[in-house]
Amino acid sequence: QLKKLDQAVSAAHTFFVANPQHLQMREDIEKYRRMSAVKSDNFRDLEATPHWEAYETGVRHYNADEYLQAVAKLEESLTEALSALEECRDLCEGPWEDEDEEEMQPGLYEATAAHYIQVLKCKQQCVLEIATKPGRVSATEDFIPSHLDLLQFAYDQVGNQTLAAECAASYLLFYPTDEPMLEKMKEYRTEVGEDTAVTARESIQHYVQRSLMEKKLIYYAVEHLGGTFNDPDLWTPDELIPGNLKEKHRPASPADALVPLKHVRGAGGPGILVQSLLMPICTAFSTGPLPFEGVAVTMDSRRMNGTQRVVFDRVLTESECKDLLRLTKAAGEAGDGYRARRSPHTPHERFEGLTVLKAIQLAENGDVDWRDAKLLLQASEKSRKIIESYFTPGKKLHFSFTHLVCRTAVDEEQEGRMDLSHPVHADNCLLDPEGQECWREPPAYVYRDYSGILYLNDDFQGGGLFFTEMDTVTVTAEVHPKCGRLVAFSSGKENPHGVWAVSRGRRCAVALWYTHSQEHAEQERVKAEELMEQRAAQQDQPDGGEERQGTDRSGRSSRDVSVLNSRARPTSQRHKPGSDRMQHPKVLRARDEF
Repeated sequence: QLKKLDQAVSAAHTFFVANPQHLQMREDIEKYRRMSAVKSDNFRDLEATPHWEAYETGVRHYNADEYLQAVAKLEESLTEALSALEECRDLCEGPWEDEDEEEMQPGLYEATAAHYIQVLKCKQQCVLEIATKPGRVSATEDFIPSHLDLLQFAYDQVGNQTLAAECAASYLLFYPTDEPMLEKMKEYRTEVGEDTAVTARESIQHYVQRSLMEKKLIYYAVEHLGGTFNDPDLWTPDELIPGNLKEKHRPASPADALVPLKHVRGAGGPGILVQSLLMPICTAFSTGPLPFEGVAVTMDSRRMNGTQRVVFDRVLTESECKDLLRLTKAAGEAGDGYRARRSPHTPHERFEGLTVLKAIQLAENGDVDWRDAKLLLQASEKSRKIIESYFTPGKKLHFSFTHLVCRTAVDEEQEGRMDLSHPVHADNCLLDPEGQECWREPPAYVYRDYSGILYLNDDFQGGGLFFTEMDTVTVTAEVHPKCGRLVAFSSGKENPHGVWAVSRGRRCAVALWYTHSQEHAEQERVKAEELMEQRAAQQDQPDGGEERQGTDRSGRSSRDVSVLNSRARPTSQRHKPGSDRMQHPKVLRARDEF
C-alpha cells in the first residue's frame, strides 16, 4: 500500500520460504514476478543466515556440476556454520528463559559472578559479625581500627614507644590523613630514632589490602552488573567507590570530631554540660536550595555545633499557627482521639496528640473545621519538601509519622521539678551513654532517617529543644520554640536530643519523622489524603456539598492551593477514532506458526 515494492517482495518471499504451502502467498509471489518494477534481487529471504545462504548456493552449483563454484560456497558455508555454532554455544551461557518462570534466569557467567560477589559481600560483612556484642544486633563501628588507636596510646603510656609507633602506623593504613595520629607518629619517630624502621603490622597490612581488593571487585560488580552493597567500613577510601555509587552505597559517616568541651553546670538542671558556643564543630555537607520563598535558615549545623542540624523560620504565618492551635482545641473538646493524659515521659505534664487521619475523620464528623484539618496536611507536606530539598535533594523522603502534639504543665506539680519533658534520646537507635554507642535495632524505629518539629506557639515557659553529646549530658545546642519555626535533623546517633521541662503553659508543635524507605511510609497519611481527595471530588460535583461558609480570615492565601493537586489524574486526551483498539498490540507469532 505504501508502494515500496522491494520491501513488499522481500517480505512476501521470506514468508513463502517458510510456508511454501500457503496458496495466497504463492499467488502474490507470482504476481510480483510479473511486475516490471520488481527485480530478481528483491526476492530475498530476510531471515536467511549466512551459512544457509552459502550452503544452498553451493548445493545448486554442486548439482549443476559447477564444482569450483560449489567448493567456494560450501567452504564459506562451513566457516559460517562453525561460527554460528560457537555463537549458539555462547548464548547457552547467557540468560535463559524458564518455561515455568516469567523472569529470565541468569546465565553461567552472571550466576558465577553473582555467587562469587555474594561470597565477597559475605566476607566483607564478617567484620560486623565480630564487632557485634553478644546479645546485640548492631556492630561497633571501626572495631579493628579502634583496637590500634587504643593500643598505640596504651603502649605510649607504658613507655613502649616502638610498639606504640607500630600500632600508629597500622592505624594510618585505615585513616592515612588522620592529623592527630600523624602528629603522634612524628613524636614516636623522634623517640625511637629516625633510623629505626617503623612499619605497620603485617597482619594489618594483609587485612587492609585484602579488604580493599574485595571492595574494588564488589563495587565494580555493582556498577556494571547491578545489585547493592552495604559497605560495613567507614574507612573505605572515597576514590575506591565509583562516582555514581557514592551517594547510594557510602555508609553514613561518623559525626565529625568534636572539639574539647567546656564542662560547666548548665541551666537545664544537674549533670548537664554545655559545650562552649565559641568552639564550633566543622561539619561540612552539601545542602540544597529551599523550595519556598520567605522561608529562611536561621541556624545551620555549624552554628548548632553538630552535624545535619538546621533551623528554618517563617514556615507558617501567625494566622496558620492560630488555625492549627484551634484544631487542637476543637479536637480536645470533641473528646475523641485527643484526650489529655499524663505524659509517658513525666508525671508533671499532660500529653495530647492528634494524627492526620484522626483530624480528617473529626472533620468528616463535623467536630473540626475541614480547612484546619487540611492545613495540617499542607503544613506537614510543606515541611517535608523543605527538609527533603535541604538535606537530600533528589532523594525522596516519605512520611514515617506525623503527630500534632501538645504538652501542658500541671501547675500544682512544678515545685522542685528536676526532670525533662522528654529525656535525651536518638530517633532511630537505642542510646547507650555509658558505652558511647547507639544501637540501631528494635525497638528503635531504625527506618527513620530525618526528624522535624514545626512549632506553633511560644506562650509557655520551658519546652525548648536541646542537643547533646553521646553522653546525654553535654549540651551542644538549644532551639527555642516560636510560631512557624521548623527544626530538622538527621535521626541517628549524631543527634541525641531532648526537651526541657514545660513548667508553665501549653506547648504545641507538629512532630515529623521521615524515611527513605517507601515500605515504611505512613499509611494513615495515605488514607487521610484519599479522604481529602474524595471530599474535593464531591465538592466538584454540581450538587456536591459545599464547604462550611464563614468570614474570610486573613493569612489564608497559602491554603488556597492544595498540596494534594499533584495526585490528581491527568485529563483524558482526544485520540484517533478506533485507536482504543490499538492500546494492546498483538503478539506476533513466529513465521512458521502462521
